[in-house]
Amino acid sequence: MFWRLSRAEFKAAKGAGNRRALKRLVASGIPPGLLAYQGDQPVGWCAVAPRAQYPALERSRLLKPLDTEPVWSISCLFVARAHRRKGISVELLRAAANYVRRNGGRIIEGYPQAPKDKRAAIPDVFAWTGLASAFIKAGFRECARPSPTRPIMRLMLSNPNSRK
Repeated sequence: MFWRLSRAEFKAAKGAGNRRALKRLVASGIPPGLLAYQGDQPVGWCAVAPRAQYPALERSRLLKPLDTEPVWSISCLFVARAHRRKGISVELLRAAANYVRRNGGRIIEGYPQAPKDKRAAIPDVFAWTGLASAFIKAGFRECARPSPTRPIMRLMLSNPNSRK
């Protein structure tokens, strides 16, 4: 809910209030993202929606729109601790791209973390928007770098209905 609300709304609803807001979003029929499963156990999450559904992202000075093209945004990636570093983030990113393509989107972008020193590890708690390395493995390319550690990564999607 971090990107879907103003900072004041997010802080006021912290914890249970934001969980209730997410449940209301799901109940409304608007899918807020994708889940990854291992068997019947959920192990990962990827928040993906049209950028316009993320008002806080729209107000971000750092993550301004690159152009006027309509894009879908990946705003959050989470993988359960026991399942990290096994490629689940990459698979979630690929699944998000397929989901966006099936829903008529042509551009999907994300705002991952990229450490200044590629050998340095980012603490998991700070990697909630994903890591640039996972986006690269999923086929995204860097389109802008508004700060030393925050690239804007994009993947251009082909139309599933176009003839090749």
